[in-house]
Amino acid sequence: MTKGTTIAIVGNPNCGKTTLFNALTGSDQRVGNWPGVTVERKEGVLKFGKERVPLVDLPGIYALFASSEDECIARDYILSGEPGLIVDIVDATNLERNLFLTTQLLDLQVPLIVVVNMVDLAKARGISVDYQALSDRLGCPVVGTVASDKQEAAKVLGAIEKAWRAKRNPTTIVEAPYQAELFAKNWSERLSGVARKLGTNGRWLALKLLERDTWAIEQVVSAGAATKEEIEAAIAEVETILKDSADVALAEARYAFIQTVASKSVQHANAKKTATEGIDKVVLNRWLGIPIFLFIMYLLFWITINVGGAFIDFFDVLGATIFVDGFGQLLESLNTPSWLRVILANGIGGGIQTVMTFIPPIFVMFFLLSLLEDSGYMARAAFVMDRFMRWIGLPGKSFVPMLVGFGCNVPAIMATRTLENKRDRYLTIFMNPFMSCGARLPVYALFGAAFFGAAAGTMVFSLYVVGILVAIVTGLILKRTLFKGEASYFVMELPSYHRPVMGNILQYSGRRLTAFMTRAKYIVPIVTVLAVLNSLGVDGSFGNEDSPKSVLSQTGRAITPVFEPMGVEKDNWPASVAIFTGILAKEAVIGTISSLYSQNTAAGEESPAQEGVEGAAVEGVAKPEGGFDFWGGIAAAFATIPENLAGIGSSLIDPLGVGVVGSDEVAVAEAVGAEASVYAGLRANFTGGPLQAYAYLLFILLYFPCVAAFGAMTREMGIKYTLIATAYIAVISWSVATLFYQITLGHSLLWILFPVGLIAVMIFVLRALGKQAEREFSGLSLKGVTA
Repeated sequence: MTKGTTIAIVGNPNCGKTTLFNALTGSDQRVGNWPGVTVERKEGVLKFGKERVPLVDLPGIYALFASSEDECIARDYILSGEPGLIVDIVDATNLERNLFLTTQLLDLQVPLIVVVNMVDLAKARGISVDYQALSDRLGCPVVGTVASDKQEAAKVLGAIEKAWRAKRNPTTIVEAPYQAELFAKNWSERLSGVARKLGTNGRWLALKLLERDTWAIEQVVSAGAATKEEIEAAIAEVETILKDSADVALAEARYAFIQTVASKSVQHANAKKTATEGIDKVVLNRWLGIPIFLFIMYLLFWITINVGGAFIDFFDVLGATIFVDGFGQLLESLNTPSWLRVILANGIGGGIQTVMTFIPPIFVMFFLLSLLEDSGYMARAAFVMDRFMRWIGLPGKSFVPMLVGFGCNVPAIMATRTLENKRDRYLTIFMNPFMSCGARLPVYALFGAAFFGAAAGTMVFSLYVVGILVAIVTGLILKRTLFKGEASYFVMELPSYHRPVMGNILQYSGRRLTAFMTRAKYIVPIVTVLAVLNSLGVDGSFGNEDSPKSVLSQTGRAITPVFEPMGVEKDNWPASVAIFTGILAKEAVIGTISSLYSQNTAAGEESPAQEGVEGAAVEGVAKPEGGFDFWGGIAAAFATIPENLAGIGSSLIDPLGVGVVGSDEVAVAEAVGAEASVYAGLRANFTGGPLQAYAYLLFILLYFPCVAAFGAMTREMGIKYTLIATAYIAVISWSVATLFYQITLGHSLLWILFPVGLIAVMIFVLRALGKQAEREFSGLSLKGVTA
């Protein structure tokens, strides 16, 4: 992009930057990623008469120290020369702290305007700001506003336009200690060539060297302007005279400047006790903080799973009616070959249907997270859980995605975007698939009724506990191998509580949903391949879904020996096929084993429960005698909404839906949509009884969640780390299931030692990969000031 053609908006987190951005640009926005990273890049357009100027929303940062991915992005974009004006948003209620970033922007000597936001909250606290005095001290335009007020936003737009047309550099720089200024003066000429290439001035670059900014040192050394030894020697000389670390001395000089500015431009009346202080006495209380947090998280989880989940069937039936059955009927009427119908309708159409089912929980989850963040509570939640999460190598904010994972791993993986640090984000994503999502529960319920009787509930609870323990162990392993290092320091502002701006919340939620929908490119082709393999027979015919003749079934037969050590015997190949179809969606496990076991059950081998459901009507809208009924399918989709909403009340005490678990085979079969004859097939094939079945369930619990989760992981981490995660999950799930089976039933020393050795090899490989990852992460998010 041409130099100086955009306007960049920057500020601390929770300063109202996003609210102002939305107010200035309206719906004229587009969202993408910054090059090479998964940090979101949001861009809008400002209209100055007939002129349209791009407005780029930089990540919320506290400083330009480049100690995080966000700070690197902000620094690089400002230095790129693209922005012709920087709009710095500061919070009037925390002006002194917000001005630290402003002092760094002043040193860059780029056109700057400061927007003092939240003046209404400041006034309520007895804080008044003299904007003209502040402007005189900073040497740049200053304007006060309330970002959520449309009239105020119009005033800010006018001030930005005026500054844009003037494009004057600030007349003020923050004076460093004398010895530091002397160092900057002596090195400025030496660094002038490097500074020009970087888009800045020699003084700024010299001061970054004094701060021991690793990025600045690398730039200077790689350009041949100085060696590391020369730089370190010069810094040591300055520190000897200062009798302090250079970075600390520079920071103290900035704070001294800020105090001087504030004393001349900010007036404080008698401090009033705010509602925020009163609320925080309760929600951050030593004894009440965690229970309140868990209750709020319970509500978030319950609403996401049950309110959002109430609409899943609507999108599922609607997607099937339009893109699978409807499109398939259309293709059939055009006499297209069966293989084409399978690819287009069952494959691509089925992939679209799969993506559609995630619309409700993803939208609801991001809506609720935005609501908590905009209200000011999310920062408190992170604070409350930080100590426990740090024990496994994660910050407190990671707890929310982990909790959401119990409902659905896809929105949970996407929720990791709230984590600023790349290492924390990746580690949370690696752990998340072990949180048992709701789609696995019907599988547990079916096996529970077949093998565990009255103990079915205890069995299901134990699986949830195992998933949590494996996730914790995963965190402990990975923080010492692949993702070495400590969790990012808990430096987070506790913003004032305030009423969320509903327009911003809806806009953000819609944007995240749109991002998922448009980037689900990995889901559709995988669904298509599985659908084709499931329909294609070994004789080349189509229409062999969930039958022993399909290529997928034959593949299951061929690969069954891989699962034999964990108790899946050779004749139990339908269980292997179900593992494959479960990659499509865990709900498919029930349908696969129900269909294949029913076909394989001997004619006289009837389940004791079968008689009770024989002839029972299938719920839904019946097809007319003529075949497919498009409008009947649409009606059936809408009919699911009130039916599902009617059951929301009872789910308050059963958010996971474990009420379906029990020993009544008839009830369980109806609840999970399986044929009652499946019980005979299960018992005939899992001859080892409950222990053999539990080993299989351990694998179902721990192996890869679904193709939608694969797509979300690829979206957030890239294909490299997604494949590493996939391999890790495969090793862990197979090893845990095998160890359990062999210790309890198999008693083979070979198959006890082999998975132990496999895990050891995996840890060795992860440690080797960790060295490369450490360099990668340090290059993006771990550069910064060291004392």
